[in-house]
Amino acid sequence: MNSAMLQFSPGAYLAPVVDWLNRNLHPLFAAISYTVEVVLSAIEAALLSIPPVGIIGMVVVAAFFAVGVRVAILSGLCLGFSLIAGLWTASMQTVALVTVAVTISVVVAFPLGVLCARHKTLEAVIRPILDVMQTVPPWVYLIPAVMIFSLGRVPAIIATIVYGIPPMLRLTTLAFNQVPREFLELGSAIGAHPRSVLWKIEFPLAKQTLLVGLNQCILLSLAMVVLAGLVGAGGLGAEVTRGLTRMEMGLGLRAGLSIVAVALLMDRLSRGVLDRSALRATR
Repeated sequence: MNSAMLQFSPGAYLAPVVDWLNRNLHPLFAAISYTVEVVLSAIEAALLSIPPVGIIGMVVVAAFFAVGVRVAILSGLCLGFSLIAGLWTASMQTVALVTVAVTISVVVAFPLGVLCARHKTLEAVIRPILDVMQTVPPWVYLIPAVMIFSLGRVPAIIATIVYGIPPMLRLTTLAFNQVPREFLELGSAIGAHPRSVLWKIEFPLAKQTLLVGLNQCILLSLAMVVLAGLVGAGGLGAEVTRGLTRMEMGLGLRAGLSIVAVALLMDRLSRGVLDRSALRATR
């Protein structure tokens, strides 16, 4: 049999679907793009309207009171490095992009995780989908996003959200599955509304695992920063891409180290809040 007849080209089937979506749902995609751009621009404007020294000072003070002196010093060093490296604007753009992506990921993953913990059939259906989402290389998500939303920050946000949802969803389901049944039975026995049981009994008991899921979502979203630069998302990813394409080792190194600094900052802050919360829970 001719080998050409055995070849399967997914693009031959996906291209008409994408064309149909662009023709019939263009107003929806345009509204999504406009909303994302407005939110991103507002966050960037807020971060860049304050002098860098002011931002660093506020983060250091917040880290000191929320976590401790070590994380406060580390926060100042990480943000100070981005400033000294001359990549402050790109760093704030990256922080804005990750903030929006993580927020949307949590908004989508949290209720789905609660539903999966409530309904095992739904969990069994979603589990293989999450396996595929975590197995497929991250840059693959950029292809359909670019085909629908064109180049820019929107496809980068979409790809980052898709990449960040699985860990948050899995750990949300795990967190609520680990809540002891005795507490749920107690809530039912006293006649509490299911919503009250969720927020006043289950959520406090599941908070530690939920914070771990949030931490993983943040780190995986930051892992998409460089790929986001390939589609014109700006930020530190664009600086890394520019350094590679122009063979400017200094720029690429500074941008790469700035990404490490931002990732280290967010990781230590989230882990510090997690550890402090766990310490308070044991008292």
